[in-house]
This record gives sequence, structure tokens and C-alpha cells, in this order.
Amino acid sequence: MIELRDIGKVYHASDGDHRALENINLTIEDGDIFGIIGESGAGKSTLVRLLNLLERPTEGSVIIDGVDITAYQGRELRELRARIGMIFQDFNLFQQRTVLQNVTFPLEIRGEAKAQREERARELLGLVGLADKADRYPSELSGGQQQRVAIARALVNEPRYMLCDEATSALDSRTTVQVLDLLSKINRELGVTMVVITHSLAVARRACNRIAVVDAGHVVEEGITAEVFANPQSKVARELLGWGFEASDGPEGEEGGDR
Repeated sequence: MIELRDIGKVYHASDGDHRALENINLTIEDGDIFGIIGESGAGKSTLVRLLNLLERPTEGSVIIDGVDITAYQGRELRELRARIGMIFQDFNLFQQRTVLQNVTFPLEIRGEAKAQREERARELLGLVGLADKADRYPSELSGGQQQRVAIARALVNEPRYMLCDEATSALDSRTTVQVLDLLSKINRELGVTMVVITHSLAVARRACNRIAVVDAGHVVEEGITAEVFANPQSKVARELLGWGFEASDGPEGEEGGDR
């Protein structure tokens, strides 16, 4: 379980302080696919980066599996990040390494034997449907295939949690559906708890069992996804639901929204 307690985040700059998050309290239960949605600049990405301390809170505590990890450094921090996979919008693959070598990279850093890391990587490439692409390079793959490689790499350390920061935003609508279905499969079959950052209501509706709506650094609404969509309580959620969501029946209906 992940808990955020009284979280605040302030960035200091030459032109003054900018408060990105204020008084955030969230609980993400084991097994959730938890969506964090909101408009650009709302604080979504800052929020998710707190969970593996890519950003550190200015105030409050990040608690994972009952342990306050807010002050982790050094070895403790490295071990924490090994338990938390992360995938991004732009894939972040090494272009000069094969697909197999991209997936094995985290295990190379840990010093695992070549045979063991390649066996693990091939298992995961099979899971994400790319068993036949192990010797290809990222430039030879489609965007959706590259994201699948990134997902396999994020799983190679057998994480308990996976953070997905706008992971489908660079993909077309059909590929978005395929990647979301893959994330659901990983959640269901491997028991990996997911945190999905997205601006797309259709993505949240298809993938997430619970959501939090973020606006101007505050969580303004939280609950079961279907209930929030059926009866939004916050102004920003109502506004988001008003820009064409009713006309769509999933990511396919958001014309160009995830390109």
C-alpha cells in the first residue's frame, strides 16, 4: 500500500517560490490501478515522482508498505526504486542496444549473470508479446512495440508497483487500447499495483478502478472511477467530462487525443 500524508511540494526559483502540490492525502491499495487525472500543469507528474523520490516533498510523508521512505538515501533509495517500475511517454530506450539488451539493463547494473538476466528478459518479452523482437533495435519497432519494451524493462526487477507517467500519450488510439489492456493483464496476473498519470478521461475509464482528480496542486475529488464519472462533485471534473467524453466509448473515441 502507498500512502501520501499531508504532502506539499514547493519549487524555489529566482523569481519566487512555486507551490506545485499542497495538502495531498491519498491511499493506493495493493492491487489497484489508480488513476491520477487533471489538466496540464495540475501537478500530476510531480505527484507520481514523489512515489519513488525522483522528487522529494517539501512537507509531509511518503509511506510504502507501512514504512516512511521520505528520507531514504543511498542504498535504501536504490533498493526502493528497484521495487517501483516506471514507464514514460517517450519510452527512454537505448537506441544502440537491442531490445533484449534494453530489458536486461537493470539486471546488468545489479551484477546478475548474463544467462540469468537474459532468461528473465526473454520471459518478459514473451509476456508483452515481443518474443520474436529480442534482437531488433528500437528504431525498427513501432511506438507501441517500443512502449512494450519499456514495460518489460520496468518489470525486470519484479516490482510491486509500477508508475505510468502519460505512458500512452505518444500512441495512437488503437495502440493505446492495446497497451492499457497489457497493463491490466500485468496487474491481474502479476499482482503489480499501478499508478497511472493521464490527462485522458477515456484512458482512466478503461484502465483504472479508482481515480483522483488533481487541480492546481490539490486533490479535488477521489473515488471509484465509475462513480466519479457518473456523478462528478468537483468543478474541474465536471469541466473535464464536458469536453467530448460523452461522445466517446473509450480511447478510440478521442480523435487524435493520444497522438
